[in-house]
Amino acid sequence: MSSSPSYFSFSSIKKEAVFAAIVCFVAYTCIFAFRKAFNVASYSGYNLWGLDFKIVLVITQVLGYMLSKFYGIKFISELKRHGRGKLIFILVFISWMAWLAFALIPPPYNFWVLIFNGFPLGMLWGVLFSYVEGRRATDFIGASLAVSFIFAGGISKSTALFVMNNWGVNEYWMPFVTGLIFFVPLLLFIYLLEKIPPPGPEDIAHRTERLPMLAIDRKKFLSAFLPGIILLVIIYVLATMLREVRDGFMADMWRDSGIDFKANIFAKTETLISLAILVMIATMVIIKNNFIAFVLSQWIMLAGFVLSGIVTILFLQEYISMFSWMTLVGLGLYMTYIPYNSLLFDRLLAAFKYTGTVGFLIYVADAFGYLASVSVLLAKTIFSIEIKWLDFYTSLVLWAALIGSFCTLFSIFYFHKKKGSTLSIKTSGTGYDSFGNIKEIRQNVTPD
Repeated sequence: MSSSPSYFSFSSIKKEAVFAAIVCFVAYTCIFAFRKAFNVASYSGYNLWGLDFKIVLVITQVLGYMLSKFYGIKFISELKRHGRGKLIFILVFISWMAWLAFALIPPPYNFWVLIFNGFPLGMLWGVLFSYVEGRRATDFIGASLAVSFIFAGGISKSTALFVMNNWGVNEYWMPFVTGLIFFVPLLLFIYLLEKIPPPGPEDIAHRTERLPMLAIDRKKFLSAFLPGIILLVIIYVLATMLREVRDGFMADMWRDSGIDFKANIFAKTETLISLAILVMIATMVIIKNNFIAFVLSQWIMLAGFVLSGIVTILFLQEYISMFSWMTLVGLGLYMTYIPYNSLLFDRLLAAFKYTGTVGFLIYVADAFGYLASVSVLLAKTIFSIEIKWLDFYTSLVLWAALIGSFCTLFSIFYFHKKKGSTLSIKTSGTGYDSFGNIKEIRQNVTPD
């Protein structure tokens, strides 16, 4: 057998990969506006059960999102490949109608509708990623998809502020109107998603075939890698908590700082982060060896924790500005968070030659990540209600950086040891073929 090079160049990224990257980026940017735009408003003047009304809204939406992640462990793992475009439309439309109900029902009695906004939106990442996983260019496409929610977070918030400041829309109608702006382009890009071709034979040879995972397959995978999966989930829990608090209360942190800010500040910080992360993650496509790419992605995650901790210390010592800190701590956060949603699990399956789907692993991590996020928001609200969001977040970053760094190092050690003790794996997979019938694969393979 002739030896193959360890790397392949960007010239191997075909036109369909670029097409898929652009379509996924714009589609998820539109989808994200239905979730995060409402966070820019303060929703002051109301309390519920003694809690600030905005905190109730954020927790309610995250609760719906969390429930969808637990449900999605089975639903996304067993997702069939036909009818996905229609499913995306239905899920987004339900979430949009929840914002209509939010506008029509008087506050604070409208809080509960955010569960019906968060639950359908929580399914959409897994549906979109199913279009692009298992390809030699998945790192490149996945990077563009993953950074879309960084970019989209800024664009949706800036659009929401524009709608309120320039169109005279109040904060309760703002989420629905913002959704209307993004709904029409979303329809076009749902259509284009269906035009993305499936992985070819070379993709399957390099990244293994991707099939829906039934319950037996999920149990086999977890039993084979349980200690490593636990470590990766802990890391993701920390990153998710940091992301949710930052996304949900970024505007409040700016207000706490006492610094005036304009509507475009969110788009400015998140665009800078998006560009840096896109370049960093997309270049991983040049690494052909799946195990090397898998481990390197964890070193990037470790660097993200270290960066977040260092810049937060510098900010607290007043060595850097609020803008610099918000940008750099966001960069460090997403250096840890983005690999999970782009290449980490795809490379893990490929490195150990497992037939399955990335959606299962993403939704296991997401479920516990959002469970922790809900818990943190409740704890902050109930036990430390007087602490400003800026002070709370800086403390959260420092603790997450410390714990996350140790967990990432242990994870790297575990998977190196796992690979060293694994000469070959007998892998089997069961799932649905393109006609909805059970398909079974059994083969002896050697990991990268």
